[in-house]
Amino acid sequence: MAQGLGRIAGVDEVGRGPLAGPVVAAAVILDPRDIPEGLRDSKTLGRGARERLAAALEDRAEVAWALATVAEIEAFNILQAGFLAMRRALEALRPDLALVDGNRLPAALPCPALAVVKGDARSLSIAAASIVAKVRRDAIMADLAAAHPGYGWERNAGYPTLEHRKALHRLGVTPHHRRSFAPIRNILCAESFSTH
Repeated sequence: MAQGLGRIAGVDEVGRGPLAGPVVAAAVILDPRDIPEGLRDSKTLGRGARERLAAALEDRAEVAWALATVAEIEAFNILQAGFLAMRRALEALRPDLALVDGNRLPAALPCPALAVVKGDARSLSIAAASIVAKVRRDAIMADLAAAHPGYGWERNAGYPTLEHRKALHRLGVTPHHRRSFAPIRNILCAESFSTH
């Protein structure tokens, strides 16, 4: 392993762009002798392949995932909330080194770290983390969809699709929507204006 370090974790987060739901991060330490076949950036994989790989990773690698809630997104902003979720995932694994997707590192990580631009395409461990985070977040949004039908979260994962935006105007804003995000803020401002 690089520089004699043993346990190297890839770290990635999913869910910066949606209008609803938490941001989820995962950290994965691969076993170099047992890497699941077909492992690559989650954005290049279909749902079935992601779910199969996530299950294989849970069995064959060291995996931790964590989230930052909508309230934390509102309190800290989406970038810092993503960093908080990454920090929580890494604290569960305590690797010797973290490879973090992106060009910035979260503060106060529990281990040394390197930022890797386009890391999910350049590092198998970051790709693994992106898969785990995406599958976990999709499952959370499917659960939320069952409690709040009509927004299509089981399909759009809270992203601002046409279906989701139309439902917002028809059904209103839920507690799981990110009020600091412009489309939600605009709806709330319009509602507030119309009641005065």
